[in-house]
Amino acid sequence: MGEDPRYIAYHDEEWGVPLHDDRRLFEFLVLEGAQAGLSWLTILRKRDAYRAAFADFDPEAVARFDQSAVERLLTDSGLVRNRRKLESAIANARAFLAAQKEFGSFDAYIWSFVGGRPIQNAWTHTREVPAQTEESRLLSADLKRRGFSFVGPTICYAHMQATGMVNDHTVDCFRWSELRE
Repeated sequence: MGEDPRYIAYHDEEWGVPLHDDRRLFEFLVLEGAQAGLSWLTILRKRDAYRAAFADFDPEAVARFDQSAVERLLTDSGLVRNRRKLESAIANARAFLAAQKEFGSFDAYIWSFVGGRPIQNAWTHTREVPAQTEESRLLSADLKRRGFSFVGPTICYAHMQATGMVNDHTVDCFRWSELRE
């Protein structure tokens, strides 16, 4: 997995970079939910198909998807064809829009769980990196309370890592120091 060009580019250019764009935050929310039980590389390989199928991750468009859209998505071989995950993405779009309305942006809402600034960890080995943290447990519980699904504490922590809410690059990785600044 670590040698796949997509995975390398994702690590070197995206993973852990603080993200404050609502549409991209929605993209990662959908992709992290789709990834549950699968490898991240599988999802990276399907990312373009997800962008096409989910209106380039426009939450307003996805929130309007109906049951016929779910049936169409289930026939798309470029996606993880799991009914619960696909229906979750649509329901999450609706919950996402409600959070945007309440907080002014999803960005303002989600980043409040880390005080608006990335948590800077200093791991020396990947085996030290936790699967979930107190922050991800609190985020998960609040998202679920708001009607989101496929947002358990481990998925939330992966989302926090991906969107730069936490810097979990190991200290020997060139990205650790770059993202610390």
